Amino acid sequence: MKVAVACHSPLLQKSLEIFLNKYLSSSKKSDIVIRDEECLDDAKCFYIASNEKADLMKPFSKAQLVLALEKKYNELYPRTVSGSNAVHKNNNVEALDFKILEKRIEYLTKEYQENILRAVKAFYEK
Repeated sequence: MKVAVACHSPLLQKSLEIFLNKYLSSSKKSDIVIRDEECLDDAKCFYIASNEKADLMKPFSKAQLVLALEKKYNELYPRTVSGSNAVHKNNNVEALDFKILEKRIEYLTKEYQENILRAVKAFYEK
């Protein structure tokens, strides 16, 4: 998935560039163009705003952004798999995505626990 960012808000522009640095591409080569103004005529447009017409409503997290972009990408470029294989494949993809999320949560929890223990040990060693 290749993403271009074209926002009028400099803060939103920079935040999206930081969040999506591994997906960034030029507008011409991108699969999706993220904008903070409504764009009715462009199917590649991904609209971010505070209203209900937006593809993603502000405020949002990096995870919400990536998931919404992946959903939009899958709508624009559906994979061609026939019949029950499509359902089975989608379930595998969802299970795989969930496993990745579980691993990430486990890693972050362990890292958080280590930081707390380090802080407590440092407090009592004084």
